Amino acid sequence: MNDVSELKEFTLVHARALQLPPTLYEGVLERVTNDEDGAPGSWAVEWSATAAALAASGELLPAFLCSAMARFPFVDGPARHAAYEQARSVFDRWRAPHPDIERVRVKLPGGELACWAGGLSAAEPKPLLLVTGGIVSVKEQWAPVVLQAAQLGMAVVVTELPGVGENTLVYDRESWRMLPAVLDAVADRADVSRTYALANSFGGHLALRWAGQDPRLCGIVTSGAPVGVFFTDGDWQRRLPRVTRDTLARLTGVGPGDGTALGAVLADWALTPQELSALDIPVCYSASSRDEIVPPGDTALLRRHVRRLSFNEFDDVHGAPAHVQETVRWTFGSLLAMRDGAPPS
Repeated sequence: MNDVSELKEFTLVHARALQLPPTLYEGVLERVTNDEDGAPGSWAVEWSATAAALAASGELLPAFLCSAMARFPFVDGPARHAAYEQARSVFDRWRAPHPDIERVRVKLPGGELACWAGGLSAAEPKPLLLVTGGIVSVKEQWAPVVLQAAQLGMAVVVTELPGVGENTLVYDRESWRMLPAVLDAVADRADVSRTYALANSFGGHLALRWAGQDPRLCGIVTSGAPVGVFFTDGDWQRRLPRVTRDTLARLTGVGPGDGTALGAVLADWALTPQELSALDIPVCYSASSRDEIVPPGDTALLRRHVRRLSFNEFDDVHGAPAHVQETVRWTFGSLLAMRDGAPPS
């Protein structure tokens, strides 16, 4: 069972980023009183009921987004499992009139993952935008970005981190290897030699490690990504919100509440100054000055060692929920600038 106040706090940035109407998500949050599986007034029950009502009235996009909220932060029982299945079912109904959204499966030795893609073409391969969220985001949340492929002039592939949604890989230090595997899977229909990553939070950490290993990655736009100190500072980890600790424990296979074991797993995930200094691509990073998940030492590490860093900062908490529209504008402005060869501002 999760802390309800934390759930309400950390879902705000997702609700706003997904452009759910404030009256809708504020109403749901007011009705949520507990997180007991299947109980009246519980997190999954209230979000799922709202999703079902929206789906019944034909409002499929907000319906599957609400179902995704219902399984937040991860599937831990029957109610969240049902919510996730509901999200996938309604998503399939929503994408039915959009034949350009296609499914891509990627198999790896340790498991497999699925992606939603758009703009793929063997006849006219375009630069690739690879999108992934963090440890609580299913790919369906960000799939509407796929519909912007033509507008961006890029192929777009959206996926999710290990242990999230349909990704059956275990989340570990080598999880970055899934990202080049996605490129390999679409290399016949996209110009993967010109790949850009829009990878937020823990997805940004994977992208930064990947960047030092694969010359096909030409730039990264990220927000609130842990980098180094997060993984090595045990005191900071003990002060993390419980929802973050519990989700990381779930994805890495550590027992819930075992902070010592989690710290031991994460200890060698930090990117070193040498790895960051070796990066020769533009990195656009949006930070929050009051981030309760990413420590100040991580942004300091980036500013000291990443040579082509474009740094943006808001006076806000993790994910900058009070600055969602500004973040969206900065994100896509930075992406298009680096794709066109201009230095991001």
